[in-house]
Amino acid sequence: MNENAILAGEIKSHLTQKLLPFWKRMKDETYGGYYGHMDYNLEIQKDAAKGCILNSRILWFFSNAYQVLGQEELLLYAAHAYRFLREHFLDEKCGGVYWSLNYDGTVLDSSKHTYNQAFAIYGLASYFEVSKDKKALETAFLLFELIEEKCSDDTGYLEAFTRNFCLEDNEKLSENGVLAERTMNTLLHVFEAYTELYRVSGEEKVAERMKVILDIFAQDVYNPILRRLEVFFDNKMNSLIDLHSFGHDIEASWLIDLGCQILKDEKYHKKMSPITRTLAEQVYETAFDGTSLSNESCNGGVDDARIWWVQAEAVVGFLNEYNKNQTNAKYYEAVNHLWNYIKNNLVDKRDGSEWFWNTDEKSRSDDQKGIVSMWKCPYHNGRMCIELLRRLGNDK
Repeated sequence: MNENAILAGEIKSHLTQKLLPFWKRMKDETYGGYYGHMDYNLEIQKDAAKGCILNSRILWFFSNAYQVLGQEELLLYAAHAYRFLREHFLDEKCGGVYWSLNYDGTVLDSSKHTYNQAFAIYGLASYFEVSKDKKALETAFLLFELIEEKCSDDTGYLEAFTRNFCLEDNEKLSENGVLAERTMNTLLHVFEAYTELYRVSGEEKVAERMKVILDIFAQDVYNPILRRLEVFFDNKMNSLIDLHSFGHDIEASWLIDLGCQILKDEKYHKKMSPITRTLAEQVYETAFDGTSLSNESCNGGVDDARIWWVQAEAVVGFLNEYNKNQTNAKYYEAVNHLWNYIKNNLVDKRDGSEWFWNTDEKSRSDDQKGIVSMWKCPYHNGRMCIELLRRLGNDK
């Protein structure tokens, strides 16, 4: 058995025996959707708030797991997330999806965030592909049109809004002591959502907006001197802080490559390929210690926490770089080293769990972070498994 087959076998086993059973158990049969929180001690908070981002990512996860594995049951779990989105998260009066709901489906936080709209599109587009439910695609396009009408301007994309789309402070997507009017993170995930929407629909108006976003990345977000993406910006796309987010850069490297591949536009392939290659190289050289990836560098100080999603995105990003040029064996070796670190340190060995949020420099898990939350979801680690099965080969 070759290396690819061995790795694919381990990944498939992890997906089917660890991740999928875990997220199936998070299904809320009483109020709909999925429970919004599980603490470090594996206690489900059944009355916890339900974030739309978590629900959309669960929708994406089960839809794509069904596509890869072909198990009909998985489509039912995706449909459960879809119904909750359609019946509770969608704001029929003002448009868009709410930020969060109470456990019973009533509105908790009615604010509208571009990032949140994007993830709803991402989940809906994937669900449409596997279910052929035209209403899912129609809803995705309603959100696409809403983002373009309410959230975009000549500079790019604005971020945080009230329920009726008046601008408000972007506290939800700002960190590191800055309040950003625009972020690389939101721009990346709008691009990701549009990539999925264009892939399943072929609508040219989506492709045109993808190209606009790529131009913004190349002109305003990518820093060719520091070989990284800037993270937080003012309204005119001036960077606000000296911050290198290793996880976002390696994630962006493969998501942008994927978008260009789906666009099939040679101009943008030539424009973005040197950038994505450089992003992966810089992360490999700067953040990868031979086993795992540091989190970020802020004002010269490195945060050495091993965050779950950063490791998952590095696995996909480095495999993507190896796929592009198989003489770069260091990237394939990095994939295997990262997977070894993940299964030995980040995967929670306890029954009824999945991955820890992070480990420290001594590989100790953080018992202050829950196993499930609005941001802790099956999107990064589940997608890592799904992407690897697609790239390495999968025997259903």
